[in-house]
Amino acid sequence: MMVCRPAISSLSLGRASVHDLPTKLLQAEKHGIKGIELFHEDLEYVAKALPSGLTPENEIQAAYIIRQLCDERSITIVCLQPFWYDEGIRNRFEHLYRIAQLKHRMQLAQILRTNIILIPSTFLSADLLFPELETRVADLREAADLGAQQNPIIRFAYEGLCWGTHVDTWDACWEVVEHVDRPNFGICLDTFNITGRVYADPADPSGKTPNGETELRASIERLVRTVDVKKVFLVQVADAERLSSPLVGGHEYYSHEQAARMSWSRNCRLFYGEETKRAYLPIEDVAQAIFHGLGFRGWVINELFSRSVWDPDPATPTKHAKRAAEAWKRLVKDCNLEIVEEAPSKARLKADTVLTEVGHDSEMESLPSAVFGGSDGNGILVTQGNLRTL
Repeated sequence: MMVCRPAISSLSLGRASVHDLPTKLLQAEKHGIKGIELFHEDLEYVAKALPSGLTPENEIQAAYIIRQLCDERSITIVCLQPFWYDEGIRNRFEHLYRIAQLKHRMQLAQILRTNIILIPSTFLSADLLFPELETRVADLREAADLGAQQNPIIRFAYEGLCWGTHVDTWDACWEVVEHVDRPNFGICLDTFNITGRVYADPADPSGKTPNGETELRASIERLVRTVDVKKVFLVQVADAERLSSPLVGGHEYYSHEQAARMSWSRNCRLFYGEETKRAYLPIEDVAQAIFHGLGFRGWVINELFSRSVWDPDPATPTKHAKRAAEAWKRLVKDCNLEIVEEAPSKARLKADTVLTEVGHDSEMESLPSAVFGGSDGNGILVTQGNLRTL
């Protein structure tokens, strides 16, 4: 029987430029989170640590390294994200470049043993995009068809960002999914993006849209009536903080280069139910609709983007993993989710282990040596295909 299991975005445990991936994976595993939504940024930073730095070849090697790190902790890579496809872009040379990038990204996904790549809706300026739905659909169908040629097939989860140019609601996202009409092209339902467009407005003093409660209730009812749960490829759960003042010019998070909802998303997301941190979105209502109205079962990704992921404190990954684990317990209780208890992996890396071999993979034989320093002192040495703690 399918049940719900907790996952977390690797970025939600700390930005890759500040906190290394081995430390973040260790903390996820220690807190019972056995699924990872891998941000491409984390893979890039592993690749940068290899000789010659960030190259396509080193990204491939980094994918092997990450896969083995996850295997050692019995962590599943739920998806690889984001892929900024910019569907409907007018510059068709740019489109061809993105297709080339996509082929490389699918190769990485195969190595990572994940079959899902997340594509967020584009938020490029409208003048850079074709306005017609047909063009966006054709671009996304092209991606789906390329994914269908892979073995195993790569699936794409399309997510409507609440500040997207043409697609900023789940309704608009689902319309695209239906028009693409490919079995490997589905929707990502994100509780923040759903409520962040229909219910919330960080630029308003109230933090809400006019008639937000009524419109969200109607939106949830449509969601349950309309969406085929078989095409729900990913579910992400997050809340956000109510700001003490509207996010307009003069606010510390305001940027004239991006929409208010985008600035709010990048600085102020929270884990589910963190009311002590001013969480205020009706996330439980949306979650109930997803889990009980639609009947979704599978990985549930705790996804937080926040100014706190930049905190250089070495304890940041630990703090965020603990917060995510506590949020998951609240969600399970509030939504009466059927779960299984996650057992610690047999090959858990010990922080006090010194140069103890923990794994080997024949596919990694030719990898060069590299060291990934852990912010908690638990670094990783990769040498001749072996992973060792430092």
